[in-house]
Amino acid sequence: MLLAFTASDAAWIALAVFLVTVGLGLGWVFLRLGATFGRLSSLIRGTERELLPVIAKVGGSVDRVNAELDKLGQASDSAVDAVESVDQAVRAVSFAVKRPVQKLTGLAAGVSHGAASLRARRSWSDAVATGKEAAARREADFEEELRRARD
Repeated sequence: MLLAFTASDAAWIALAVFLVTVGLGLGWVFLRLGATFGRLSSLIRGTERELLPVIAKVGGSVDRVNAELDKLGQASDSAVDAVESVDQAVRAVSFAVKRPVQKLTGLAAGVSHGAASLRARRSWSDAVATGKEAAARREADFEEELRRARD
């Protein structure tokens, strides 16, 4: 008996061989993919087992650091209060000392200029006027110097 193949029979056989090959290839790919997913799930379980205690320790460390930072905040607040108190004390002393020092510098400048004027012109009234002008100028200059030093 003679087997007669037609072109459509050959196409069906080729298609069957192709589909069996594709099925075997896909089966092999799915088998490898399943093994990869198995390794991935093992990795995730191991990472979870190792990482959770580390996360718990980090959380405890963060809590302790926050507690220390709170203490540091209180200490820095105390230091700021102390500096403000010292600043107020220095300002009070500066204010109390400023006016007498300003008057003394004016007096020294007035006496110096008045004596020089008395020696040069031999007039007591000119010497007093020159001394008063020099004292007023020096007091104003002193005030300006203090203002510039503050700024």
